[in-house]
Amino acid sequence: MSLDPITLEVLRNKFDVIADEMQIALLRSAYSMNIKEANDATCALLTPAGEIVAQAVANPGDIGAIMPAVQTVLRKFPVAGMAEGDVYVINDPYGGGSHLPDVFVVVPICYRGQVELVAGVKGHEQDIGGKSPGSVPTDSTEIYQEGLCLPALKMYDRGEPNETLLAILRKNVRVSDIVLGDIHSQISAGRVGHNRMQDVFETYGVETVRAAMSELLDRAESMTREYISALPDGDYSFVDYLDNDGVELDRSIPIRCTIRIRGTEATFDYAGSGAQAKGPVNSVPSNALPAAYYWLKAVTDASIPSNGGIARLITLDIPEGTVVNPRHPAPVAGRGATMLRTNDVVHGALVKLLPEAVPAGACGQTLFVALAGTKPDGQPFVTCDLGAGGAGARHNQDGIDVLEVGIGNTMNVPCEAFEQGVPLRIAHFELRQDSGGPGRFRGGLGSHKVFEALTEVKVSMRGERYFTQPWGVYGGLAAASGQGWVIRRDGTRLDIPSKMEIVLQVGDRMHLLTPGGGGHGDPLERDPDAVLLDVQDEKVSLAAARDIYGVAVSDDGMTHYPAETERLRAQLRQSRPAGEQPVFDHGALGRSHDGTVQPIMPQALLQRR
Repeated sequence: MSLDPITLEVLRNKFDVIADEMQIALLRSAYSMNIKEANDATCALLTPAGEIVAQAVANPGDIGAIMPAVQTVLRKFPVAGMAEGDVYVINDPYGGGSHLPDVFVVVPICYRGQVELVAGVKGHEQDIGGKSPGSVPTDSTEIYQEGLCLPALKMYDRGEPNETLLAILRKNVRVSDIVLGDIHSQISAGRVGHNRMQDVFETYGVETVRAAMSELLDRAESMTREYISALPDGDYSFVDYLDNDGVELDRSIPIRCTIRIRGTEATFDYAGSGAQAKGPVNSVPSNALPAAYYWLKAVTDASIPSNGGIARLITLDIPEGTVVNPRHPAPVAGRGATMLRTNDVVHGALVKLLPEAVPAGACGQTLFVALAGTKPDGQPFVTCDLGAGGAGARHNQDGIDVLEVGIGNTMNVPCEAFEQGVPLRIAHFELRQDSGGPGRFRGGLGSHKVFEALTEVKVSMRGERYFTQPWGVYGGLAAASGQGWVIRRDGTRLDIPSKMEIVLQVGDRMHLLTPGGGGHGDPLERDPDAVLLDVQDEKVSLAAARDIYGVAVSDDGMTHYPAETERLRAQLRQSRPAGEQPVFDHGALGRSHDGTVQPIMPQALLQRR
């Protein structure tokens, strides 16, 4: 069926708006801090074959898991047997999911008795059982320790609840009212999609809607193939490292990606990545798809529809038994760290392919902290906090401070909402001075947040980039690493080695510092007025202004001295090693005499040409 371009564009926007309305309904009705404040959830409309037609403006990282999860459900429960009022759930990482806290709800969208689409709604539940509150243990060694695993199951049959399944859920999670409340919020979001699509079918007709979905998928595929065909064929590789796996704390884990461009096809080959880990940083293949999808969308034409058609031309080649394709029952609770590092290696490879089109390295982590204890009224609590870092600098702009970028898009939880919900105090939360990578354009800053315990609190802390730094490009320097420590009430200090299970007592303070983003271009070429403004905003210290940017700023930060700046910059240029520095590759991590991993300051990825 041929469609006129106006009708096609109208329907494209209707699909997008309906997905966004589903997302709004979910966030406004959710119970947990993680969904209603951090927005760790995503809604999508999918075809009966499980291809995304439209995804809400939410987490790009979820596109890789929503499609496989929905497709698993559709294989077990074919659409021919679905009916209005049915609801399905799945969270099995080895069956299309991502990790156990991510529960996927699937709601058939029917019209006149026929399933025309399905709504897929992912929510990161506050708890799904397992050995650690929040179900993100940093030291699990098998998936059975991480919580309740749900294969594809029917939760509602024509509107009637599966009471057995609901009873099992209620008995296996720590905060059942919140978890079941969130799952029913997801179901409600799916039903919003169902109801809104009824108007679309009535207005445009089923055949027109089907034709529009097919055309939009085909168009996304063909437009992306056209863009890829203009790229030079070749292999483009990059390697980056995870700090550790949470169990073997002195062992870094490499992740390598080679992007192979051949005609209109793009293969993302992860050969050379580390073997599957003992600890929970393993990541199933569905978590590698988002990085490929995201970056192809980011560097191509913005007018290309954002749907599953782009995924058709992506081939993932991921060796089994690696940290990015583990064998069951390997633990996967901390897969978020690995998913973001897969994003970084695709990013790094694309710098070599499209050096003018992509920014410097971003913070490369979402600082995930699960916290649990008992409130003064005796009720248990489980909550979490997500800490963002800095974005990488762009070719013409500084990086953005404390913002999730790339395939992550979760929000910073407001301090007021956090303190209202749980017995902890945010004693300190500010931008982290000098954390952005220096450059002609500076990387975004990370943050420094301090949690003070008002009761005994169990903490699962998953950090990254404690032993590597987000890289700069074209002579830009790397950003600061992450850091973390606890100051006990008696004044003693406990350093956090990137990932750790901790118990805070009343009065203990936990300091968590997130990395910044890498710099773009030579810092000695940064506009001195921009450096002065950074000093006044306390984003850059007086010492860094002088020693890195070569700008002489007065002690009161009110002015800079052009003549002294010119002399300083000439002196700093003369002190550099002769000749070009090598292209940055992390290579072997620096290690101390006892073999433990030590932070390093990498070279810039590409030197200014």
